Amino acid sequence: MIVSAMPILRYIHVSKQFTPESYGVMNINFEVEPGELVVITGHTGSGKTTLMKLLTREYSVSEGELYFKDTPVHALKSNKVHLHRRQIGVVYQDYRLIKDLTVWENVALPLYISGKKEDEIEQRTSDLLNLIKLTDKYDMFPSQLSGGEAQRVSIARSLALAPELIFADEPTGNLDADTSKTIAMLLAKINELGTTVLLSTHDLTLLDI
Repeated sequence: MIVSAMPILRYIHVSKQFTPESYGVMNINFEVEPGELVVITGHTGSGKTTLMKLLTREYSVSEGELYFKDTPVHALKSNKVHLHRRQIGVVYQDYRLIKDLTVWENVALPLYISGKKEDEIEQRTSDLLNLIKLTDKYDMFPSQLSGGEAQRVSIARSLALAPELIFADEPTGNLDADTSKTIAMLLAKINELGTTVLLSTHDLTLLDI
């Protein structure tokens, strides 16, 4: 684990209230150090996705404070949210690939959006497809992929802008046991390469992996 004086992520008495009777999370407190791999477990509906959406500012904090490095996410101005999100990679249970784009184009898309140069896009996308071992399927569309392959593309896309932290939200929820193991091991490898990883899951067998 990389030692740092400052946690990369801090939830301080964080609550998200949707209605007077309904909370997504209530009074959550935890810290994540740079380079850690943290598994967040809990049954469906226990608030794991809410934690992710608070971090990416899809939701606003109702109470408490949330810091990403030294950025107060709870007080982030709306015109800064897009810059904040570029520092965080998100992996979704349902992949969220763009069906009309190829594997290559899906992975490269964040790089194009952020205005990277063509040669940098070529190199970064090639490196990521090599990491997920899908270089031979670069020109396929999401509908031509298996669930595990689609999730690997989603992970590669989340790494496109070299984020310091990845939040993988139930990334194996739609996959069989063997494919889930492959995805979990890929996330562990990404963590070993230096990226902080938060993995939320209701599947306790992933803890053994």
